[in-house]
Amino acid sequence: MTASSASPSLRKLGASDLEVFPLALGGNVFGWTADEATSFAVLDAYAAAGGNFVDTADSYTAWIEGNKGGESETIIGKWVRARGNRDDVVIATKVSQHPEYPGLSAANIKAAADASLRRLGTDHIDLYYTHFDQPEVPVEEIIGALDELVRAGKVRHIAASNITPERLQESLDFSDREGLARYVALQPHYNLVSRDTYEGPLQDLASRTGLAAVPYFALAAGFLTGKYRPGTTVDSARAGRAAQYAESDRGQKVLAALDEIAAAHEAPVPTVALAWLAAQPTIAAPIASARTLEQLPPLLGVADLTLTDQELSRLTTASA
Repeated sequence: MTASSASPSLRKLGASDLEVFPLALGGNVFGWTADEATSFAVLDAYAAAGGNFVDTADSYTAWIEGNKGGESETIIGKWVRARGNRDDVVIATKVSQHPEYPGLSAANIKAAADASLRRLGTDHIDLYYTHFDQPEVPVEEIIGALDELVRAGKVRHIAASNITPERLQESLDFSDREGLARYVALQPHYNLVSRDTYEGPLQDLASRTGLAAVPYFALAAGFLTGKYRPGTTVDSARAGRAAQYAESDRGQKVLAALDEIAAAHEAPVPTVALAWLAAQPTIAAPIASARTLEQLPPLLGVADLTLTDQELSRLTTASA
């Protein structure tokens, strides 16, 4: 979707021609905690609300017994074909972690991209991420392979996830020097209770070089939904990780601030947590997933909630 056809609620993704909804729908649950029928229902509701940015990876959901990776891409591909809406959806996927296509060698990047295209049932990927950087592979090899995919029309734009500022800078410098495809976005681990990974050198670099950030774990494995409180038990595949935040002083301070601001806006707690993230420098769209239809509305609410400077400061201080 280009800028000329974008609705006012869409955000420009870095220096690309992509315009995306301010919430990227995470595809990590498709084929895992959401079966195909539920995944279709969630995708339908997201699209009906104006959503157009779906995030997945070739490795989703290889960690489930009986799965081999690519299940999420397959479901998204079936949905797009069934709805006939390929031109209306920005599909982001990733390379390096699929069991059959591990790593970032040039040959693997190209083979993995072809496999993703087959599963997605499309002739192009809108945004293609290196999922986890491999420092032993020269950036020249990685960028060279990604550039070939762009020139072949198989990928529109490239991006990076889980990468150091040093490797990211090296990659951008090489692209600029050689006139090759250049990263337009970055996918860091970033949320109200996990700020150290992104804030600082990585965020500064993104800001300086015009990269858009699309953070994952935007709701801290569900903790920032407000469901996880001391003494409560939540039936979720991610409950263990979320519970770790609930037991910390920092987590309790953040929940208290979220509760207060959510009450003032008559908004759900996760909407407020996402609104804080969406307001941070360089952020184009947080990623959050919904394994049920009921979980989706509080995520979509980020498109309509603007926090005051005082509220943003309150949350920033609580999470320090």
